[in-house]
Amino acid sequence: MTRPRFNRILLKLSGEVLMGSGQFGIDPAMCDRVAREIKAARGEGHEVCVVVGGGNIFRGVAGAAAGFERASADYMGMLATVMNALAMQNALEQIGVETRVQSAIPMASVCEPYIRRRAVRHMEKGRVVIFAAGTGSPFFTTDTTAALRAAEMGCEALFKGTSVDGVYDADPKKVPTAKRYDTLGFGRVLADDLKVMDASAVALCRDNNIPIVVFNIRDEGNLAAVLAGEGVSTIVQNNA
Repeated sequence: MTRPRFNRILLKLSGEVLMGSGQFGIDPAMCDRVAREIKAARGEGHEVCVVVGGGNIFRGVAGAAAGFERASADYMGMLATVMNALAMQNALEQIGVETRVQSAIPMASVCEPYIRRRAVRHMEKGRVVIFAAGTGSPFFTTDTTAALRAAEMGCEALFKGTSVDGVYDADPKKVPTAKRYDTLGFGRVLADDLKVMDASAVALCRDNNIPIVVFNIRDEGNLAAVLAGEGVSTIVQNNA
């Protein structure tokens, strides 16, 4: 189905995407491929900012379940996102894309602190801004960070790059007959607990009228295709 054109977007990348085919850590080849997806999107005139997760290195919830105190585990997870952000910055700049990394936890030796007006100005100048360290506070996921930054940056949509090509009524990896939705309403996602993003992120997007586009970032060229209204995805929006 034809999608509306979104000029300024936030791309949410899970840490797991950056693992590539590995089980842990950062795959430089995968970072390069995602960077080329972002460069292609910019080449079509889209402004892009990015939020990265840290699950390929350390996940706060899992750490808390294993015995770490929750706040400390979440801070560890935030630091993991900074490593991923620097990896994506390196991949983008190696192919000629100017970037800035902004961290919600100040660490002036490696990146800028998060300052909303500065981030907006970077985007206006054509730079890709990569947001790291979540919100800077424990108990918030990077999904919520993505929704928050999308609202703050005035993004027209939040693109969630995953390993599946949209939202299904069941796990398509376990249920071959699972149905993929083309469109969904925010209320349906929350009522049916469809696991698009966590509930606070979905509600934040709903309240700020920011559509969530779920697509498979692992398929080469898919970001540009979905932005052009040609790729396979699910869009979650108001009045769907």
